[in-house]
Amino acid sequence: MLRAGIVGLPNVGKSTLFNALVENAKAEAANFPFCTIDPNVGSVAVPDERMLVLQKIVKTNVVIPTRIEFVDIAGLVKGASQGEGLGNKFLSHIREVDAIIHVVRCFEDPDIIHVEGGIDPKRDIEVINLELILADLGQVERRITKITKQAKTDKAYQAELTMLERVLAYLNEGKPARLVALSEEEKPLLTPLGLISDKPVIYTANVSEGDLATGNAQVETVRTIAQAEGAGVVVVSAQVEAELVQLPAEDRNDYLQSLGVAEGGLKSLIRATYSLLRLRTYFTAGEKEVRAWTISEGMRAPQAAGVIHSDFERGFIRAETVAYADLVATGSYPAAREKGLLRSEGKEYLVQDGDVLHFRFNV
Repeated sequence: MLRAGIVGLPNVGKSTLFNALVENAKAEAANFPFCTIDPNVGSVAVPDERMLVLQKIVKTNVVIPTRIEFVDIAGLVKGASQGEGLGNKFLSHIREVDAIIHVVRCFEDPDIIHVEGGIDPKRDIEVINLELILADLGQVERRITKITKQAKTDKAYQAELTMLERVLAYLNEGKPARLVALSEEEKPLLTPLGLISDKPVIYTANVSEGDLATGNAQVETVRTIAQAEGAGVVVVSAQVEAELVQLPAEDRNDYLQSLGVAEGGLKSLIRATYSLLRLRTYFTAGEKEVRAWTISEGMRAPQAAGVIHSDFERGFIRAETVAYADLVATGSYPAAREKGLLRSEGKEYLVQDGDVLHFRFNV
């Protein structure tokens, strides 16, 4: 399951957002730093309207969406990498996630304390990023020390050392590891270190209800920083999200439209996460169930089958494939087959987002 860690300074709205995204969550959200100590974890279904359309076509009562897990990590402060505010413990939680949702406060509220004394997204982002970089700096330096001797006689260690020295130079300049250009051969060498600043980031600008549709100057600051880093940006209002989950499901779209926005924060964050991580969704659909599966962009049919079960990949024969739009247009598998839209694909087929697949295998 995909895991996304929610990070930021204390009192920026992380736990409020987490509670809204994970509707049955009970993360404490209080007006003082470190009300969250241990990470709060909750999973949510990835909303995808296509599944309901497929449900009607194949006439099943069972719909199983793919899921994403959110981890609400306690607020970080200056000196976290040196243990300030239990920072070392909090940083270890971040190492375990696939992507970072960095919540940045972009709203004024005199009743909610700001640990740095005032609203300044650029400063707040720099505080968090610097702590993540400093934590990684220690990791890289320790690894370099450990392999320097072996690198004198072992080409594999030489290649790793050369790569780590480039990463170290970036970190020393205050730049995250994800900005280092690595070859396909070098990337696996860095992975075991679990560097926090190497993880993809989505900056989440938390605004007031009145700024949700239009944004504000602070949001533009966040966008500028994200663009320079190649990071994602989502504008949300944690307070609106908290109010949204109190409404009946059928009233939520009307409420969002009244605010001038088309979708809630959950959809926005998931869409941005999938885009940043280059993830795709394919479906299996039959009388038993309609189910969504998450894969990485560029996966071939056998690897996509392996997401269901390793036996499917090991014994892969072929994939019966129809694009979602084609199945909807024709209305059934037989009609799609008659028009030549239901195809038989082999091991080299690159699975596309929205493909409806049925795997043939033998083990």
